[in-house]
Amino acid sequence: MTVLGLGLYLSSPIHALFEKEQFAVVNADLIHVERTVSVAFLSVAIDTSLITEEKYINLLGSQKLRTLAKGLAPGYLRFGGTKADFMRFHTKEVATRQQAFSRQFGIKPGVCNRWPISPETEEYLKSEWILQEELILMEEHQNHCSKLNISGSTVDMLYNFANCSGFHLIFGLNALLRTKTNTWNSSNAEELLNYCQSKNYSMSWELGNEPNSFMKKSGIRIDGTQLGKDFVHLREILRRYKSFQDSGLYGPDVGQPRDHTENLLEGFLETGGKVIDACTWHHYYVNGRDTSLSDFLSPEVLDSLATKTQEIFQVVNETVPGKKVWLGETSSAYGGGAPGLSDTYVAGFMWLDKLGLSARLGIDVVIRQVLVGAGSYHLVDSNFDPLPDYWLSLLYKKLVGPKVLAATAFTHLGTESKLHRVYMHCTKSNSQNSGTGAVTVFALNLSKKTSTIHLPPLLSDKTVVLYLLEPAGEDGLHSRSVQLNGKVLKMVDDTTLPVLTGIPLPVGSPLKLPALSFAFYVVKDANAPACR
Repeated sequence: MTVLGLGLYLSSPIHALFEKEQFAVVNADLIHVERTVSVAFLSVAIDTSLITEEKYINLLGSQKLRTLAKGLAPGYLRFGGTKADFMRFHTKEVATRQQAFSRQFGIKPGVCNRWPISPETEEYLKSEWILQEELILMEEHQNHCSKLNISGSTVDMLYNFANCSGFHLIFGLNALLRTKTNTWNSSNAEELLNYCQSKNYSMSWELGNEPNSFMKKSGIRIDGTQLGKDFVHLREILRRYKSFQDSGLYGPDVGQPRDHTENLLEGFLETGGKVIDACTWHHYYVNGRDTSLSDFLSPEVLDSLATKTQEIFQVVNETVPGKKVWLGETSSAYGGGAPGLSDTYVAGFMWLDKLGLSARLGIDVVIRQVLVGAGSYHLVDSNFDPLPDYWLSLLYKKLVGPKVLAATAFTHLGTESKLHRVYMHCTKSNSQNSGTGAVTVFALNLSKKTSTIHLPPLLSDKTVVLYLLEPAGEDGLHSRSVQLNGKVLKMVDDTTLPVLTGIPLPVGSPLKLPALSFAFYVVKDANAPACR
């Protein structure tokens, strides 16, 4: 609906019928593509805390976990986080320990059609991991980081998992290995690069995680100018390797913009901005230790992402105009997430809105913290059962294409609706729903009443396929399972994901969105010029 069309609607006699109805009128531009994001827009991370003990990397050999990962491909798999800056590659002691564990449990180098761990080994590791998880979170809350070592076999397992699941691996290097003059000591990174070159691995790189917190984490202060020079040094090293001459380099993975962080980012981009492929920053809405259910449903909290994103873009555009910007690490709540919130249905409001708003604002890639690992913001729990945000991500991957269309939801007063968040993309091209010029609308209803979504007139007489996600069971918004159009989603078996089937709605029928829920609407025969 054009702005003129919206005005005519609001002044019409029909409008009076809807004054007491909870509804949203969607204004959209179906002619122009507002922007295009990466085909790997929704990507995932595995935190380096997973290898606090190297034996746990073998969990990536789980058949069930690999099935779940494949569902979210293609994408980037970022291996990084706080502990990346306390990690050294390859000591004989660690390699020997890892080899001994592999021999004990019959683990062999993985290939894509042979799972490297048995169900018995998987269950043993998962039972041990529950205790390890508690220690990791305790260390994080105490702001304590112990050093860890990583061997070649761990790199092999990590690369195998990414490659066989359809992801491109981004490996986070340790930026806190410094010389006496406080420049980056690249010698350990070069050992790792030599190893990866010998294996003909194709992968990308980061250097450092949240450098704005280095002083707090390690007592080492690195300003943006020096960090930029360190990245230039890394790029020069990569060019020496045949396998990595053109590999991706991403950074600086700063936290949310504040005075110190913005100054660091500006200094970094001035010296190192030209050698990176995308500028990465991290975003979380709230602190996982003191947040509440109302935060997860607050329009003001959700809108805070736009403010922070605009601040980042301002710095980037003033220093390296046109450089791509990524959310290099993101989820709902920092500190490992909020138990009972970040791992339940209600987290989907933050996640789906972040995907919609990030694409609209020009973020090229969003890397979700984490696929699996310690904390409460994971997509897959410690038993490798998918949580609500996993199913939401799977549906997004299935239906939403990279072309972003301008769309806004208005109230009956003609003001932008805060309780109804609506986004529109061209439908993913290989989707079963990708008809002529098909569009996918996804909407969130933050109100406590069922709402009606009124699509633009050009779409009002088209076939719409509904994918409604609601909590399953009696826990409501706190449910750890989800239903799609009334059917609880679960894996068929360890090698098979369920078919995600939509419900065709009668042509011209109103789009009813239940209270505190979200849905995808695919308009198969939209014939939108932007999507042909």
